[in-house]
Amino acid sequence: MLALNFPHLPTDRIARKRWGLSWRSAGRPDAPPIVCSGRLNNAMRLTALDEVAEKIGLKPGLGVAEARAIHPILDVVEEDPAADQRLLEGIADWCDRYTPLVALDGKDGLFLDITGCAHLFGGERAMLKEILSRLHQMGLDVYGAISSSPGLSWAVSRYGQGGVIAPEEAENVLAPLPVASLRLDENVVESLQKLGLRYVGDLLQAPRAPLTRRFGASVLLRLDQALGLDEEPVSPRLPVASLSAERRLAEPIGTEDDILALAGQVAMSLKPSLEARGVGGRLFELVLFRVDGRVFRISAGASQPLREPHRIASLFSERLTAIHDDLDVGYGFEILRINVQRHEDFAMLQGDFDGDRQKDVSLANFVDQVSARLGADCLTSFDLRESHVPERAAFAVPAIDTLSSPAGKVQGSFPAARSERPLRLLGRPELMEAFAIEVPDGAPANFRWRRIRHRIVRSEGPERIGMEWWIDGADAPDRDYFRVEDDRGYRFWIYREGHYGPAMPQWFMHGVFA
Repeated sequence: MLALNFPHLPTDRIARKRWGLSWRSAGRPDAPPIVCSGRLNNAMRLTALDEVAEKIGLKPGLGVAEARAIHPILDVVEEDPAADQRLLEGIADWCDRYTPLVALDGKDGLFLDITGCAHLFGGERAMLKEILSRLHQMGLDVYGAISSSPGLSWAVSRYGQGGVIAPEEAENVLAPLPVASLRLDENVVESLQKLGLRYVGDLLQAPRAPLTRRFGASVLLRLDQALGLDEEPVSPRLPVASLSAERRLAEPIGTEDDILALAGQVAMSLKPSLEARGVGGRLFELVLFRVDGRVFRISAGASQPLREPHRIASLFSERLTAIHDDLDVGYGFEILRINVQRHEDFAMLQGDFDGDRQKDVSLANFVDQVSARLGADCLTSFDLRESHVPERAAFAVPAIDTLSSPAGKVQGSFPAARSERPLRLLGRPELMEAFAIEVPDGAPANFRWRRIRHRIVRSEGPERIGMEWWIDGADAPDRDYFRVEDDRGYRFWIYREGHYGPAMPQWFMHGVFA
């Protein structure tokens, strides 16, 4: 587990913006110390300091006026926690090139699970050296440590010298560190210090039972987690792809044609893994790592499980066309990766002689390309719902999600509708004026809807539909539906809400047949 600590993240963000990303490599300009201020306890106080401000004796929590009294020339900038969070997330995206398991650690740290990844970069020490060096070149002050447990890595990166700690060295490395390195609450740390337990080594030598009785189980839990005796889960910030393939480039690329050509080659290397699992990808993600550290993520879905590289590349062709103006190439991309975020079973089907299978594939290609360019919601289909109320019996879903069944076979058509149901159903029934002669169960003789009067010459019904008491309540009135045709040949689906009694029922228009 690799822990990274950025002790001056807010001021580094400001320095990078003013002096460029490589300001640390080029040397700090002759400028006043940078501090961030924010309102705390009804007063403006320091919330973050750079290295120069720390060397002259300033501390977080000090009032701005007091800080200026100590050092009159200060560059005071209002804090921006949202910008700091965006920078930390951007660094986490950049770290994704080393491992997909990257987790945020508070406001100024990261955890990287590098299990099985270090050998790709020459070992743990070489990997840590590369990460720290490249982050330093990006204008960030960073410390890192690698160990077998998150707690030990966190402690050494913030209170120790950093580096790689072997499992057998854990206790010796942890013992001289302060008890605050165990990630305990401030109140617990102060109580331990009052008892003379200032270092982790003091806790290691103390009896465990009295510590538990006085401070609870948290102290020993954190201690065991740091020593690797107790498991500590770390949740990655992004879902881990089931399959992925990438290409690292000696020379950056920047044109759309180069990106698509390389995406096709990377997709080709994914095909054997998909075939070995008997699956096809339904949701793909193209990850582009820019030279300066920025990362672009482009997602594209498919209506059918895909394995063919050219079809996968065509999805990203449409997405790149749609986001062309938002893709800032900069100095080019040095790493290209394709992740399979969701997959389904892939059924090998042979087409018929009449070409029906080819028609299904063409429809899927059309849906994929349009959805990739205009969004998944641009094409919709309908799915059935277990309800006998007409407006609840079906609901709209993206067409890209309805062309494929779990077995991977194209459905091709929606279940046939009943002939007595209208072709068009209004989203909400519309109140209308109606005059009925045959009461209580007859259709109206004429009605007025949308300021136009219709005289009925034919009718069928009624078809009574009861409302759902668990949704509409036990007192919800029934509906009596009629299929009617007026003297001009228009056919409608209308219903009467309730029954004739002391109060007259209301009539509603619900659909149009043709």
